[in-house]
Order: sequence, then structure tokens, then C-alpha cells
Amino acid sequence: MIDAENEPILQGGGDCGALLRGLDWARNPLGPPSGWPDELAVLVGMALVSAQPMLIVWGPQQITLYNDGYAAMCGRRHPAALGRPFKDLWFDIWDQVEPIIAAAYNGISTSMEDIQFTMHRNGYPEKANFAFSYTPVRDRSGAVRGMFCPCTETTRAVALRDAQRVERSGFLQIFEVALGAVALLSGPDHIFRFANSDYLRLVGNRDVIGRPVRLALPEVVAQGFVDILDRVYQTGESHVGRHIPITLQSHPGATPKQHFLDFLYHPIRDDSDAINGIFVQALDVTERVDEDQRRQMLLGELSHRMKNQLAMVQAIVNQTLRSADDLASATKALSERIRVLSGAHDILIEGRASSTTVEEIVQKALALHDHGGTRFRVQGPALAIGPRPALSLSLILHELSTNAAKYGALSGDRGTVRIDWGTARSARGTDRFVLTWTEEGGPPVSQPESFGSGSRLIGAGLSGTADCEVVTDYAPDGLRCEISADLLSFQTSD
Repeated sequence: MIDAENEPILQGGGDCGALLRGLDWARNPLGPPSGWPDELAVLVGMALVSAQPMLIVWGPQQITLYNDGYAAMCGRRHPAALGRPFKDLWFDIWDQVEPIIAAAYNGISTSMEDIQFTMHRNGYPEKANFAFSYTPVRDRSGAVRGMFCPCTETTRAVALRDAQRVERSGFLQIFEVALGAVALLSGPDHIFRFANSDYLRLVGNRDVIGRPVRLALPEVVAQGFVDILDRVYQTGESHVGRHIPITLQSHPGATPKQHFLDFLYHPIRDDSDAINGIFVQALDVTERVDEDQRRQMLLGELSHRMKNQLAMVQAIVNQTLRSADDLASATKALSERIRVLSGAHDILIEGRASSTTVEEIVQKALALHDHGGTRFRVQGPALAIGPRPALSLSLILHELSTNAAKYGALSGDRGTVRIDWGTARSARGTDRFVLTWTEEGGPPVSQPESFGSGSRLIGAGLSGTADCEVVTDYAPDGLRCEISADLLSFQTSD
């Protein structure tokens, strides 16, 4: 046996160094270490003193040499594999390894960050992951003599990453179905990492992922929301907002639309407790806020009606006496009109509007002002109306007719009001309810300098309906008001 104990390049190297010094090199295709080419000697000496797992495959027989770091990846096949052909070490995965080693012997390098093998290195099948490079080693003539491979097993890291991916995917699935809009922001620039469908719908389905908030949603910067995000990121204190107005665009260049949000900004911390992002959750409470505002408006209108009750009764009395032929007929007409007034106030005060039609609401609301049946021209199909819109429509018609009696077509003896309603198809292909109030034959009309509670009530539209629009035109020859709303909610809202 050739004595390799004192061979300089084989000194140190832990267990593998001792094994290499003890091999019978006279029987090995590589021969005595003292006769190894400089390239192989340098690589072996470097591998033995390195903490990085390293593999050397040398010569036409592809003899395997490695250090302690690589030995740990060989499982039970170490130490028998040391100094033997490479195929003997990885025979169970040779169909995958052979093309890579063949490429190296042909002068082609291969580098892989994460390759997975199913191997039997410990006597049972197991999946293992590696990051490595196979680099051809040439002599001075340029001929490839072997292959050098620094290698790292990444099995645990990949398993942890996969577990984190599964966990993250689970969280993202929960966030996707969470109540309201949810987004995850990363870093001090608040870059969108995730946004669920409700969040994307809220911001007009804009492409926000991978972009900072100030660029993805530029309209929110001046509204102070980025400042709040900065403060949460810097202080680590959560921020909760209730009924906060925010103006958003459905897309760049679109007309901004106001929403009201209940929202939470909560800091996200990493394993070292450092803040690295912000969790965002928001509920769009615009409809609730609008409904509260309408409710307050209704309460104000009821108060306004109560204060004007005597004035209304006085107007009815004056109009009745002016058109009556005698005291008996005046008494009867006055009694009927006060009864109608009482019924109208039942609707206003109690909010009692059971299933009915538009025509019934119109006739009941206008009965107080229709003297002799000649002042109003009413036309429209039999159309059902839901309870909440019925109450709103009664109030609006009451306000319009009162204003007409005070200032418009009904303030004189000749003026008339035409009321038409029906359904129409919108540009988006949905059915809508449309009612038009048109005054004729009254005094010249001009837009008022200020608007009272009644005008605000008219402008608020029909409670409970979707996408209601009210357009009032103060034309000189007579006021015109058009009310339009989604037909489905107009007929079903309760």
C-alpha cells in the first residue's frame, strides 16, 4: 500500500480527509496522490478545508471525491462511495444525473438553484432538493479531465418555503372571501402585494399589484390616506376610521365618486418584530351613510311640515271658499280636503306605505290641490311601487305641489301641472322608472338663490332605490323635474 498519511494535499479535512489518507490508492484508477495532476490536487486540497459541501468527479472512470459537507448528503452510501465511480453513488437517480455529468465532461457547465430528486440514500425513498453547479475542469491543454461541484442541500429550506406558501395561500384564500375590501401592503412605500376582489371593485378594478399606493391610487394622496399609512408604518399603532369620506376614481381620468368607509390599517411585523407592511380592511358604508342622511332629512321635513300645518290649512280654506258656490258646498269640500290632508300626514309621519301603485300615490298626494280636477294632467301605466320609494315619492310630490301652489303654476287660477311616468331602457341595458313633473301657465320661473329642506328632500331622490337621479330645470315658462331610478329596486325595496 502506498503511504498517503503524509501527503500534503490530504491533510486535515475531518472524517473524509482521514478516509482519503487511508485509501489503497495503488488499486484506485486515480493512482497515488503524489502523482495527481495539479488541477486535481488543488481541488482536493481546497475541498477538504472548505465548510461548503464540495464534490470532485475525476478521470474517465468518473471517480468520486468529496468533503465532510458532501458526505452528509450521501446518507448511508458514505463512506463506501468515496473513491468509487460517480454512478455507484447515485445509481437510483442516474437517469437524471447522467445528462448533467456528461455535459460537464463535454465542457458545458450546469447550474441549478433548486432541483428535486427522489432518492434512496438512507434505505427508503425521500424527496431531496439541491442547489449546485457542475463545472468542467480542464488541464493546460484545454482537455476536460473532470468536474467540480460546490453543492448545498436545500430540502429543509424548500419544505419550509412550501409550508409558508401553503400557509400564505390559506391566508389569501381567507382574505379573498373576507367581509369587505382587504389588501396587503409591503414596505415603507406601501406597495400592493395582495388585494381581494372587493378591494379591486372598490378602486375600479385598477391594476394595483406591485405598485405603491401613491401611484396606484393617486387621488387618495391629497386626501391624507398615505399620511395615515406612513404614521401606522412608523409608529406601529393601528388606525381605525368610521364613516370616513373618500373620493375614488373608477379609472384614470374618470369623474371621482365619493364613498364612505369604515376601515382598519394594522401594521404587519416580521419574525424580528420589525414592521414590514400594513394590513388594510375596509367596508363601504356609503349606502348606510346615505340612508342616515335621508332619514335625517325626512325628520327635518316632518318637522317642517308640522310647523307649516296651519299655513296649509289656511291655504286650503282660502282656495275652497274662493271656488265654492255656497257655504254648504264649501263646508263639504273643506271637510273632504282636510280628510285628505290627514291621510297624507299618515304616510308622512307613520311611514305607512303598503303595496300600492304609482297612480295611487300620485292621486293621494295631489288631491289637496286639484280643485275641480282641472289643474293636473296625470298619465302613466299601472306600475307597482315598493314601500320605501312610495313614502319618498309621496314626500317629493307633496313638496312639488306645495311649491307650485306657493310660487308656481298652481299659485294662480290658470296654471296646470302635467305628471307622466313609465319605464325606460338605460344605456347599460337596465330598466328604469321615470317620472316627469312639468308646470305650465304659471308666473315666470327663476332659479332660487338658496334651497330649503324641501328642495334638498327632492334632490335626495327615492329612498331604497339604486342609482336614483333627480334633475330639476327652472325654465322661465315652467319648472320641470325628472326623477329616474332603477326599476327593480323601485318596485321591491322595503
